[in-house]
Amino acid sequence: MSPAMAQELRIATSYKLLTLDPHYATLNENTSLLSQIYERLIYQDETLQLKPGLATSWRRLSETQWEFKLRANVLFHDGTSFTSQDVAYSIERIRTFLNPPGGGFQFYTKDIKSVSSPDPLTVLIDTNGSAPALPLALSSIFIMEHAPSGFRTTEELNAGTAPVGTGPYKFARWQSGEELKLVRNDDYWGGRPAWAAVTFRIIESPQARVAALRTGDVDLADFLPARDVAGLRKQGVKIASIGAARVNFLQFDMKSDHAPGVTDKAGQPIANPFKDVRVRRALSMATDRSVLSDKVLSGFGASASQFFPDGLPGTSSNLSAGKPDYEAAKALLAQAGYPDGFAIVLAGPTGRYPGDAESLQAITQNWARVGVTVRPVAAPFSVFNTKRAAGEYGLWYAGASGETVDVVMDAVLATEDVRRGTGIQNYGHYSNPEFDGLLAKAEAMDFGTDRDAALARATEFVMADQPIIPLYHFDHIIGYGARVGSYLMHPRGWTTAMQAVPAGE
Repeated sequence: MSPAMAQELRIATSYKLLTLDPHYATLNENTSLLSQIYERLIYQDETLQLKPGLATSWRRLSETQWEFKLRANVLFHDGTSFTSQDVAYSIERIRTFLNPPGGGFQFYTKDIKSVSSPDPLTVLIDTNGSAPALPLALSSIFIMEHAPSGFRTTEELNAGTAPVGTGPYKFARWQSGEELKLVRNDDYWGGRPAWAAVTFRIIESPQARVAALRTGDVDLADFLPARDVAGLRKQGVKIASIGAARVNFLQFDMKSDHAPGVTDKAGQPIANPFKDVRVRRALSMATDRSVLSDKVLSGFGASASQFFPDGLPGTSSNLSAGKPDYEAAKALLAQAGYPDGFAIVLAGPTGRYPGDAESLQAITQNWARVGVTVRPVAAPFSVFNTKRAAGEYGLWYAGASGETVDVVMDAVLATEDVRRGTGIQNYGHYSNPEFDGLLAKAEAMDFGTDRDAALARATEFVMADQPIIPLYHFDHIIGYGARVGSYLMHPRGWTTAMQAVPAGE
């Protein structure tokens, strides 16, 4: 292999970059891929602790004001100096200018009242009341270079102009759905990056990613199926894995009078059964999570009863994923008026998450035992995501991750509120004011054991109402070849060149 090739890192990723606008989509693919180009004030490390990024320190000046001190001598890719104006521009662009579907990153700015820059390396943020989680929220916001002409539109950023950030790699080329090409930023404030160039090949099929890794077409591949790990290891491929700070689950349409894809056994539409908590609980009882974690994931995962694995901050030790109880499930369905069950379409993505399509098949077999006939429908994530957002499904498989438990609950189950930025992934339109109150009370507390306990209580309450069926917490599995010496996994599931260390270093 030539020295020039040895300096390029080739990555097969399941992540399909949807936009070059760093503030438009809160999906993990954008966060992961754009984090090489753009940076945040604060970084959440591999243990989910907050670390300095473009901000070197932060402190509370009062109940409603925070001060952030910025890193000096940082340059954007075009040579412009990074200052507090860029921070203010980025936050205000999200707060006041963008209006993406679902609110986008506005959730992270919901507590911000105003932003000021008293000097080039100081940012003051005034909040709407107490905002103890503001530093955590800012760990999700990428900083753009301010434009004197005003806020840049998403269309402008997608039109082909190279995005300009402060990150370790510069934008070179993007072919939507196919490839993202980056080159090293030799002026990076954090030191010279390890790789001269990085090419992300977007390969949505897990088997195609495995094949590319086997043949040496790529140096690294993400989201590998657990069933392929043993074979890859026999070929000399190195494997890294870590438990994910996330959950994969089934989500119900809780709003429609007639949920799409839900009929009686004869194929005739029926009233939405998912509005009855007994039906939701029955389907949860009839789900064998151990099959998913042990067989579908080959042990690279754990059965789920809540949003994050037990033991992480904000989780409840009182919840556990029990064994299926088919007789109790049938009895509940009968009580709810469905002694013979019903028929449903269960939608989900394929190749997006480990075990996604296989999980649909396993659940189909589980629910047949209680009289519920399931037709699984798996589609590429881009297709699935569009149809889910359009309300074309009555029941679907999904995944969610976030900085903390409450961030995920705010997005997936809190009542949709554009002003507060909640419910941005609440495609089931679940709304429970008592749960909203418990969650808001917990989020108003300072970080610590009392806050964690309050979040656990909110978790217990909402899981009893069963607006989703938690399925499993999968392990992130990465495979890499001889040109990569090691890879540092991140529980958020990001795939970046910065985590890959060249062999010999």
